[in-house]
Amino acid sequence: MKDPVVSQVTISGEDEGQRLDNFLLKWAKGVPKSHIYRIIRSGEVRVNKKRAEVTTRILSGDIIRIPPMRVALPENGDKTAENTPKAIKISDNLPILYEDDCLLIVNKPSGLAVHGGSGVSLGLIEALRLARPQLKFLELVHRLDRDTSGILMLAKKRSALVTLHEDIRLGHLDKRYTFVAHGMLAQDGKHIALKYPLHKYLLPNGERRVQVSENGQESHTVIKVIKQWPEKDIFMAQAQLKTGRTHQIRVHLQHHGYPILGDDKYGVSVKDKKLGVKRLMLHAHRLSLLHPFTQEKMIIESSLPEEFTN
Repeated sequence: MKDPVVSQVTISGEDEGQRLDNFLLKWAKGVPKSHIYRIIRSGEVRVNKKRAEVTTRILSGDIIRIPPMRVALPENGDKTAENTPKAIKISDNLPILYEDDCLLIVNKPSGLAVHGGSGVSLGLIEALRLARPQLKFLELVHRLDRDTSGILMLAKKRSALVTLHEDIRLGHLDKRYTFVAHGMLAQDGKHIALKYPLHKYLLPNGERRVQVSENGQESHTVIKVIKQWPEKDIFMAQAQLKTGRTHQIRVHLQHHGYPILGDDKYGVSVKDKKLGVKRLMLHAHRLSLLHPFTQEKMIIESSLPEEFTN
């Protein structure tokens, strides 16, 4: 552990634009989140010698005073050395859809978590950081559920991350998914708007779940049926996210009466087993965005996995 002393941290260009709480949670890895928020709200954390809010955006050159607290050191070299071969294997087998100096867009396979935790020691982001030690900065722009496959975007510069997060907030990113669900939803070429408010909660074992609730966050998914298999009572459709809530497509479809095949949280396991489904049938197949630096319009596409085409 680092010794508990007052720290004066000068913000670099790569860290500019972050919220103060997010910066401290990363800087003080291993310190409870509740403690981070307490020292900010109590005024013990200062930005340029002044009190700051949790939501304060830090700028290059800002000096952050951080009070004494015990901070976990990075994993020891032995652990890094142990994980590096696995990380390189994950990185080498990860299809790259686009890459330049500020963006890395990959085609994530089903079953690979985007980050470690909840029993996962090495997620996609940790693997890429170990496999590419020359990168000074690498962060997820958005996330995909562990069992969802498809397009995942990472930022290689802090400024790109800030710009893309703002674009997401303003609705400038267009994310499309393909899924296969149980039931026979009308194939009339019309778009169907699902606007069920979603609420996150935890099971007794700490596992995260989402449910439709009047007190939940506004959520909007648009779907369109593209193919049906009446003999199996299933259909394929595309979904466009208008908001980006946790498990949004999965919970919207389940609540609407058409759970996605292979969904171990919100699906129908008996029907899935009968159909021989081996994975969650949800794939991020298209992403439209403006390049964070050039503002050029980009369209990234990912072919459907073999399970969808069989």
